[in-house]
Amino acid sequence: MGNIMIKKLLIANRGEIAVRIIRACRELGIATVAVYSRADKDALHVKLADESICIGEALAKESYLKMERILCATIASGADAIHPGFGFLAENAKFANLCRKCNITFVGPDGDVIESMGDKSAARNTVAAAGVPVVPGTSEPVLDAEFGRQLADTFGYPVIIKASAGGGGKGMRIVRNPDDFIHLFEVASTEAKNAFGDDSMYIEKYIEHARHIEFQILADNYGNVIHLGERDCSVQRRHQKMVEESPSAALDEELRCRMGEAAVRAAKAAGYHNAGTIEFILDGKKNFYFIEMNTRIQVEHGVTELVTGLDLIKEQLKIASGERLNLSQRDIVLRGHALECRINAECPARGFLPSPGKVQYLHLPGGNGVRIDTALYAGYVIPSMYDSLAAKVMTHGANRDETIAKMRSVLDELVIEGIETNRQFQRELLNDPDFISGEIDTGFVEELLRRKKEQKDGLEV
Repeated sequence: MGNIMIKKLLIANRGEIAVRIIRACRELGIATVAVYSRADKDALHVKLADESICIGEALAKESYLKMERILCATIASGADAIHPGFGFLAENAKFANLCRKCNITFVGPDGDVIESMGDKSAARNTVAAAGVPVVPGTSEPVLDAEFGRQLADTFGYPVIIKASAGGGGKGMRIVRNPDDFIHLFEVASTEAKNAFGDDSMYIEKYIEHARHIEFQILADNYGNVIHLGERDCSVQRRHQKMVEESPSAALDEELRCRMGEAAVRAAKAAGYHNAGTIEFILDGKKNFYFIEMNTRIQVEHGVTELVTGLDLIKEQLKIASGERLNLSQRDIVLRGHALECRINAECPARGFLPSPGKVQYLHLPGGNGVRIDTALYAGYVIPSMYDSLAAKVMTHGANRDETIAKMRSVLDELVIEGIETNRQFQRELLNDPDFISGEIDTGFVEELLRRKKEQKDGLEV
């Protein structure tokens, strides 16, 4: 196990990622403290942790986003470290800095790094200076819609407007026509203000028919940085990932090496440490461009764990404890193929409307090469005020075809009664000829939905 400096860890999160962190801590001999809102008093992470503390009402802004309450809970419990998971305060520079001021170990990068890489304009400038390719775009945040349109005219349409401080698809709009720019800029900036408290925007050339490829990196506190290969996250709806896999069918070994080296350069340029993700888009001519860095553990980190055999949460905790990486780049070998389907509590037939409620019955499949990360149990009531992610279903096989076939079998066997889920829609994705061939891009899901609508409309005529 090594000499882990962290003795007691508070998990500033909920759901399956909190459960995932608790299990890693158990293996390392680290005591755990769960925090929870009143809506989560019966949540699995509360039941599994060694201690638990209520930090507020159901809404996230009254609980999981309350920095002072989380810090007070950490101090009161005697915990010496905080793991933020993903979402909530995971990429909040102020929170990371407050942890340091309180002599609490923050399992993640320093606050100044979170701030610099969380701002898309600043991140772009940092990695470009390190020789990492970037998409033509603004070098500074844009606040004025008319000025933004003038810049967009120089890049050429289509362009994409993004929240400078954002992520997860919020505050993001594609503009194909100059006449639509002002309206879509204002819509995106308002959405960004509501989601992140920051309405500054970033504008870049939109690459059509691109694939979304991200590289997982690990970096210790002594300048050692490695990458753990890529994840292909091209299957997404409205910029929200649905299916992730590793390795990508679009990369050969030479391109993987070049993109991996660029990811490492980007992380070093940022002065990064702990686990992080460098995200690229890849065009049809195999040109790749940096788009952003996620300064936290990713939802889809399990895909990388399956093909590398590493435990990324444990690696995070070791790095936060001051340990050096005991791996070099030549130690990283991708074995087989891994696939993840996000099972959400939502109804695809009703525009993917969230479907919270009580889980009446639950059957989770198992078997060789099957992993399911979830916080569900029979009788659990999924709250309406949080993300709809219900389970992450993962399979691992010798090759892509075997892994897809295994995933189909798992989804056929998976039973979650009492709520609507996107399980059947995920099954349809896996049977689509374009997905089977690996010839997909970020527009794949929207194109599939368009075809389904046309088919439905045709039958109704």
